[in-house]
Amino acid sequence: MKKELLKLEHIEKSFAGRKIIEDLELTVHENEFVTLLGPSGCGKTTLLRLIGGFEQPDSGRILFEGQDITRLAPEKRQVNTVFQKYSLFAHMDVAANIAFGLKLKGKSQSYIQDKIKYALKLVNLDGYEHAQVTELSGGQQQRIAIARAIVNEPKVLLLDEPLSALDLKLRQNMQRELVKIKRELGITFIFVTHDQEEALSMSDTVVVMNQGWIQQIGTPESVYNEPENAFVADFIGDSNIVDGIMVRDELVHLLGKDIPCINKGFGENVPVDVQIRPEDIRICEPEQGDFRGVIKSVVFKGTVYDITVAAGGFDWLVQTITGHAAGKEVGIQLPPYNIQIMAKPESEDEEAVGDA
Repeated sequence: MKKELLKLEHIEKSFAGRKIIEDLELTVHENEFVTLLGPSGCGKTTLLRLIGGFEQPDSGRILFEGQDITRLAPEKRQVNTVFQKYSLFAHMDVAANIAFGLKLKGKSQSYIQDKIKYALKLVNLDGYEHAQVTELSGGQQQRIAIARAIVNEPKVLLLDEPLSALDLKLRQNMQRELVKIKRELGITFIFVTHDQEEALSMSDTVVVMNQGWIQQIGTPESVYNEPENAFVADFIGDSNIVDGIMVRDELVHLLGKDIPCINKGFGENVPVDVQIRPEDIRICEPEQGDFRGVIKSVVFKGTVYDITVAAGGFDWLVQTITGHAAGKEVGIQLPPYNIQIMAKPESEDEEAVGDA
């Protein structure tokens, strides 16, 4: 069992009378890659700053290895932060930037030089000691910011959307690099992003946030395949979300039909949200489908086709690897094991992202 490293208990934070984080609880384990995922303004960067000590909670406690660090200054925490804007010193070369924190700690010159070489090798920038940071690309500057953080040997590395300014190819390369660095260093990463693909591809644990509340915590697979509410389902990937009635265990009524599913425990005749991922819907002959409909549009996305099918009074998004013609009459099949039943939201904070 993984050792508990960081624990947040009943954290609340407001700015100018507006509550940003409300009664939040979170546990982070040693050597875990945790991603805080959510739309702009959901509180994820504020939460990161609270962990780093750059903000103080209005109430609640932050425990690090069982010790209360809620009011501890940032420099006294075993935590380092890589900000979205890398905050490198333009008047210093690469080596001086990396060495800055070590010099403040009074480390010897030989120790500092060893650490600089080690960190540059780790981020694949050997030989860049004397380069000026203003001459580096965005990706290289991002690596220097990471190198500067890791030489301080933090137990937790906080990363606030550090890849958002990079182009797609470089961002994907850096995603792989960060996972590799985390694995080699054996430290805990807490990563902030609003990019769902980034969160799913990098993380051990994804924390989905909305309006200051944690909506779901789980593995990338569980939050994608088993979302706990409509917000999570809609925010992570593409989804078809339909109002339904859970008739009984393993049978849901939607769009005028009773459809078999595998879900249990919701009771009988209970209103629910029904989610089916676009890739889990099958296009078939009209008479073979759970619903008959007509293809409204077809968009080629490179590896898949996004197909909109009007059926049962609902526009279904279907993803296939084969194309179909717009205007064609088809059937759509909803395999029972691909249907996800979710309880109706109890508050506005759990509504789908489009309504948030």
